[in-house]
Amino acid sequence: MNQSTFTALITAFNTDESVAYNRIKQEASRQIAAGNDIFACGTNGDFSSLTFSEKVRVVEACAEATAGKARLIANAGCPATHETILLAREFAQIGVEAVAAILPYFIACTQEGLYKHYMRIADEVDVPVYIYEIPARTGNSIDIATVARLAKHPNIKGIKDSSGKTERLDGLSKIVTDQPGFEFYTGTDSLILYGLERGASGCVSGMANVVPTWIHAITTAFVAGESEVALAAQEKVNTLRKALYAPGYPPAMVKRILYLMDATVGNNRLPSLVPDTEVDTALMAVIDSFGLNVKNHVFDINKKEKDV
Repeated sequence: MNQSTFTALITAFNTDESVAYNRIKQEASRQIAAGNDIFACGTNGDFSSLTFSEKVRVVEACAEATAGKARLIANAGCPATHETILLAREFAQIGVEAVAAILPYFIACTQEGLYKHYMRIADEVDVPVYIYEIPARTGNSIDIATVARLAKHPNIKGIKDSSGKTERLDGLSKIVTDQPGFEFYTGTDSLILYGLERGASGCVSGMANVVPTWIHAITTAFVAGESEVALAAQEKVNTLRKALYAPGYPPAMVKRILYLMDATVGNNRLPSLVPDTEVDTALMAVIDSFGLNVKNHVFDINKKEKDV
């Protein structure tokens, strides 16, 4: 099995809150240089604040960066099945390897509703489909038994699980064993190694935006059979994760610490607020104590390129 490290790529914004597409390409290139693949329009990519057409352009920017160099999966999930299919088809035309679909949000879904949702997407989209579980953000959760039913569909390739629950990863491990070809990816940075040890095909990491080589090192060491090195790499990430997420909402902390290292990534759109001085002070302490510097993480992203 080939294990992959996907970065749940941030979406860069200009000072007027327009999308900075060239900066997104630069960020994708920085990740690719670290050996990581790209997961676009996820939670760390602020997908919920993007319009339909902006999501398409974001994925186009990522496709330009990844062409012939890295894998690209894009989240097409919307509250309605119909719109999810429309967006997934747009992504397929761009040339993504696969689409992910975050569980419907706002709408309270039954397990049968979720089953039919993903079955229809898989039937009507020409590229492989990944389920995207993140109950803390969607208010819905797909049962392991429902995942097992969906795993039998030839176009449902796997699941990205960001529940943070080890028992779910254990359940997904059994599905992978019972259903060859089905994959699961760990979406919680503290459980990357745990997932790999149970048959995960890799991870989708938000923290990789900040420390791409640190995250990649876990997978690399595991694949090489260096268990002690992999454990040390995971513990290093866990220590940073605890400090980074302590001041506030994790995706916002990832974006803000990047901003403090290089303001050209921009802030998020309203209603997300710029963190207060107290949060910035805490994040600057994280930068100092862990020796973080975005320029030192593989690739100098400060290009003199006018954004559009």
